[in-house]
Amino acid sequence: MSTQPKQFNIHEDWTVVILGFIIIGISLFIFLPEVPVFGWSNTTDLFTKVFDLANLKILLIQFLYLISIGTIGAFLIGRSVKYFLFTFPIVYLLTLIALILAGNSAIKSINLEAVIFSLIIGLAIGNFFKLPEWFRSSLSTEVFVKIGLVLLGTGVIFSDILKAGSLGLIQALVVVISVWYFAFWLCRKLKVDDELTMMISSAVSICGVSAAIATSGAIKGDSKKLSYVISIVLVTAIPMMIFMPIIAKYFNFPEEVTGAWLGGSIDTSGAVVASGTLVGETALKISTIVKFSQNVLLGLAAFAISVYWTYSHNTTSEAAESKPTLKVIWERFPKFVIGFIGASLIFSFLISPETRDGVKDSLKNLQGIWFALAFTSIGLETNFKDLLSNNSRKPLYAFLIAQLFNVIVTLIIAFLLFS
Repeated sequence: MSTQPKQFNIHEDWTVVILGFIIIGISLFIFLPEVPVFGWSNTTDLFTKVFDLANLKILLIQFLYLISIGTIGAFLIGRSVKYFLFTFPIVYLLTLIALILAGNSAIKSINLEAVIFSLIIGLAIGNFFKLPEWFRSSLSTEVFVKIGLVLLGTGVIFSDILKAGSLGLIQALVVVISVWYFAFWLCRKLKVDDELTMMISSAVSICGVSAAIATSGAIKGDSKKLSYVISIVLVTAIPMMIFMPIIAKYFNFPEEVTGAWLGGSIDTSGAVVASGTLVGETALKISTIVKFSQNVLLGLAAFAISVYWTYSHNTTSEAAESKPTLKVIWERFPKFVIGFIGASLIFSFLISPETRDGVKDSLKNLQGIWFALAFTSIGLETNFKDLLSNNSRKPLYAFLIAQLFNVIVTLIIAFLLFS
């Protein structure tokens, strides 16, 4: 029997846009959630910082805030509010464990992000314990991901894009376009399925985790495939972060070139910062600018991917011999992209820099929490055997070969533009 009442139902994508702007409105005009502390180095730190009474109070307020937003979402979409209220505290508690693990200084030093711990914890619980079907069906994975993506738009500021400079933007455009098409072509040659092809192409060419998540949302992709791609991205970033600075120093690359190389080819922002720091201050600055220049293309990429996907995967009866109409494109277009772009425009042109600076840390924290909640949910609803055995090695080979192509092309462009 279905657990989803039918008396009220708004499209999921419009719901996440509504929820995203509710969060933004609350942060700007009503209440700014404090950012909890998750960083710790030893047991003493753990109890005096993370489990400090003041921090626990912040976490409690955050829990009430998130469950309120999620409850509104469950109601608007037409899901069972009762089951959501039962499952969310469990998902939140597991996510907190992941965030605390990721906050350890030793873990941070190797740049393992919270989402990988969320996924691992979810997989462990979901595969070692038999969860009721109503529990799995009440998980709000897509809602959590898309709320995080709408909030991601608040960090894409047009004035910052201009500050990135023409060279950074030129490199970002050339790298993203060339690497994306190479990865797409390679996946097709290796007969990787269409959803994984799109996620791998975006992840390796644009900005890793965020690009894979946005692409999955744009094509309404399988969350199991998304978790597979995210795992590859995060694991691959670690050796790149360590060995690329070593290679650059061995061959005496100029710092500017090294920074552009790191920023254009390493897929996660945290790993870019860590690797740039290993080289020097100039490399850190250039790598950050180049990486940010790639990140700002995410909204445009999601828009283009969603339109392409609608044209190439239209299954309506008339589509067999004709292109889909604008109406079909609009119906299938992921509305969260509108939320992402709208948030970016508001924070770029309608809000003062002082106000923006005052809320950015809180909104970034909320964005990260929603993503972490999503990956805990993905783990809980995913069969571990399916995640590993049902995927052939071809997607992994495609990603690694495309990443090697990315490293070579980015280095050539970095020398041409920054040497």
